[in-house]
Parts: sequence; C-alpha cells; structure tokens
Amino acid sequence: MTLVSDAMPARRYETVDVYQTAASATIALNRPDRMNAWSNALSADLLDALRDVARDESVRAVMLTGTGKAFCSGADLQEGMAEAMANGGRLDTEAALTRWYHPIVTTIREMPKPVVAAVNGPAVGAGLSLALAADLVVAKESAYFTLAFVNIGLVPDGGASLFVPARVGFARAAEMALLGDPVTAHKAVEVGLINAAWPDGEFTAKAQALLHRLSNGPTRSYAGTKRELNHWLYARMAEHLALEAKLQGDAAGTGDFLEGVTAFLEKRKPTFTGE
Repeated sequence: MTLVSDAMPARRYETVDVYQTAASATIALNRPDRMNAWSNALSADLLDALRDVARDESVRAVMLTGTGKAFCSGADLQEGMAEAMANGGRLDTEAALTRWYHPIVTTIREMPKPVVAAVNGPAVGAGLSLALAADLVVAKESAYFTLAFVNIGLVPDGGASLFVPARVGFARAAEMALLGDPVTAHKAVEVGLINAAWPDGEFTAKAQALLHRLSNGPTRSYAGTKRELNHWLYARMAEHLALEAKLQGDAAGTGDFLEGVTAFLEKRKPTFTGE
C-alpha cells in the first residue's frame, strides 16, 4: 500500500499528482515505469505543483513521495542523452539545473510551511537532493539513498553538496560523494541523514500521522523555524547552487561522463580514464 493508493488526486499533471486533505497536500511523483526518473516534464510539473501549494494558505503542511517502487531514481539519462545527441553531442546540465532543479529545491526550502519527504523506495542522485531539500525525511526500511553522480563521472548537484554535509558532516558527505555507495535507511538514520526509518508495513500510517500532526500544528512557528535554519545553514544557497551548476557543466563535457552514462545505459561497469 502506498501513501496515495486509495485516494483521488485533487490535481493531476502528466508526471505528478497532487492530493489534498483538510490542511495538508501530498505531491506524488508519478512515473513509476521509469522509477520516477527526473525528466523535463516532471521538472515542470513538480515546480508548478510546489509553487501552487506554497502559496495556498489553506495548505499548512506538504508531503513529497513517489508512486511505485521508487521515490526518485535521479535524472532521466535516456532523455538526457537523446537531448545531447540533438544538441551536437553535449548535455547542457548547467541550463537544466538553473531552469528546473534550483527553483524546485529553493521553493521547498523557502515555503513558509513544513515539507516532509516520505521516501517509499530508492532516492538516488537528484532524487536524494530532492528528498534532503525537505525539512523532515522519513523512509521505508527497504529504501536506500545514493549519491550516484560519481558513478557516471559527474559531481553532486541539485543542492546535494549542500544538504548532505549539513546533515552528516564532511567525512560522511565525502564518503557518499566520492564512493557513490548506497546507504540503507537504517544507516541513514544512524548517521543523521534522515529522521526515521519505519517498517514497510507501517510506513503509510506513520507518514500520514506525521503529516496530520504538522498540518494541525503552529504554522507560523514552523515558518519562523525554517527561516532560522535557512539563515544559519543555507544563507549562501543560491551562490552554492550556481557553483554546482558550473562544475556539473564542466563534468558533463568530459570523456569520463560519456563513458559513465554509456556504461549505465548498456548495463555494464564503466572504465574511467580520468579524461
């Protein structure tokens, strides 16, 4: 059972569904056949949905989740490579990050209401960035988290190089970013990456109870708390996101990235040369 399996969406996009009950809204990524991979359409739909619930004063708490087996498997590399082939062989990651990813994570951080990421399955690459942009992150015990960028010759983006060290410190962040190994939900709780990991069978009820509690809490207090945390931890977020985009643009022009994404699509181990 998923968080939204028995409900009808209040608003349905091509790749995102929005469910609203009383004072809360749940935004569900809805590309289950692609493990909710982050496509251009999903970017546009998610940004519109987030902006809509952010300005809706009747919504006092927001939950992000995924449909199917994954929360979000990261960028849609098939779509990205198709775009690259149509663009002279180069993927313009800097433009995509600036146009879509940065406004999305900034909207989550700046909306004056709590946002919960209910991670129902793998949160990988940009999917991890999306989850960690939230105020609270809860997960199924079977979920896992991966800074997978290095596995295709890229660098963390979407705010990952900001959100991960803010939660777990330099040592853990460097390990996750440089090695790209999965972190189990239980380990993620242990190191402070997320707030809770619940048995899969209890996940829906507990996530909904948390959302209900927040949607009936002191909304202005929550908003003030977010401003305080943002000021202390993320005051230079816009500057840092711009740096991520620049470095990612550089990485996307390397031979290692071409080898990494080709190996991923061919389901083989990449052979990096450092070029």
